Amino acid sequence: GYAGGDEANPTYKQVGAGKTGHAEAVQITFDPAKTSYEKLLAFFWKTHDPTDGRGVAPDFGRQYRSIIVPLDEAQRAAAEKSKAEAQQQLGKAIATEIAPIGKAFYLAEDYHQDYVRKNPRDGYVQAIAVPKLKKLGLRVPG
Repeated sequence: GYAGGDEANPTYKQVGAGKTGHAEAVQITFDPAKTSYEKLLAFFWKTHDPTDGRGVAPDFGRQYRSIIVPLDEAQRAAAEKSKAEAQQQLGKAIATEIAPIGKAFYLAEDYHQDYVRKNPRDGYVQAIAVPKLKKLGLRVPG
C-alpha cells in the first residue's frame, strides 16, 4: 500500500512519479496478546538499513523511504524511543521518518497484493524478496 503522503487514493503510477508524498508501505494488524508493538519495531529495524535516506536498497527514491506511520500517541512515542535506541545501537543517524499521527494508509492495487506469492518467478522476487525473507527466518510464500 501507500502511506505518509497527502494525496487521497493514490495509484502506483502517481506514487512512483513522486506526485503524492507517499511511500510504498505495508499495514500490519497484530494481536497485542501475542506480540507487542515494541517487538514489531525491533523487527522493523532489522529488515533494512534505516540509516540510508535514499530508500530501501535496491530501491531508491522518496517513494521507497523508510517510514513508520503510528496510529496514536502511544505508538508514536514507542516509535520515537525505538528509533533513538536503534540509532544508539547502530552508531549512525537513522533516516527513518516517523509520520504524524493520523496519516492514512491506502491499499495498493490488486496486482500488488501478495506479490511474492503471486509472482514467484519474478526477477525481483527471486533476487531480492526471497533471500531477504530467508535471511529473516520467514516463510517464503508459495
